[in-house]
Amino acid sequence: LRLKENAEEKLQYDRENKELISNISHDLKTPITAIKGYVEGILDGVASSPERLDKYIRTIYNKANDMDRLIDELTFYSKIDTNKIPYTFSKINVSRYFKDCVEEVGLDMEARGIELGYFNYVDDDVIVIADAEQMKRVINNIISNSVKYLDKKKGIINIRIKDVGDFIQVGIEDNGKGIAAKDLPNIFDRFYRADSSRNSSKGGSGIGLSIVRKIIEDHGGRIWATSKLGIGTEIHFVLRKYQEVIQDEQNTDRRG
Repeated sequence: LRLKENAEEKLQYDRENKELISNISHDLKTPITAIKGYVEGILDGVASSPERLDKYIRTIYNKANDMDRLIDELTFYSKIDTNKIPYTFSKINVSRYFKDCVEEVGLDMEARGIELGYFNYVDDDVIVIADAEQMKRVINNIISNSVKYLDKKKGIINIRIKDVGDFIQVGIEDNGKGIAAKDLPNIFDRFYRADSSRNSSKGGSGIGLSIVRKIIEDHGGRIWATSKLGIGTEIHFVLRKYQEVIQDEQNTDRRG
């Protein structure tokens, strides 16, 4: 019975990896084709006005970013699969860190015509212990996933940081198509898609949110999503605040 289960698990693993390769191939080819088309347009003089040239260059920039993220995601995924994620934990000032993250991703959102809001409700001195690079991956992956499903005339993404006792809670909200209640518990599973269709033209490797969950859980945090169909989705995660144990140190001194 156990051998049968192992065989089925291996078959499932092989199927998922084949799907991943297929998805990655498709999603790399799409921006490459677009970049070639826009570069040819520039070389052929089609982008004759400064406005059109600016539009072409912005599009090339966005597509190159998409490719870079996809390749980086695949590299990181291989480390998850072998349990070799390199974490470098340090003290991070929450207000400064997330402000910098938002400013960085804001340039990309502006180029895409997406409105990005940032609301910080934690004190300036709040600290968490985290890997700065991997937390940036968390933010980028969640936002990238939101961007794929923005279907309104004006895309909006809001990031909120708030204090919840011993934790900070981060919420990243979009005004996209939303997710059905039955699908919400599964969106962090590897290769899961709420609209399941590879034909939906949304693209993506299907591993972005599973990577996010892995990183958050490795930080001792928790992640979940809330959503309303036709209104949008919000992904939330919590991280424990860092608090120095000054009292214990004083007690130790007295005992000594």
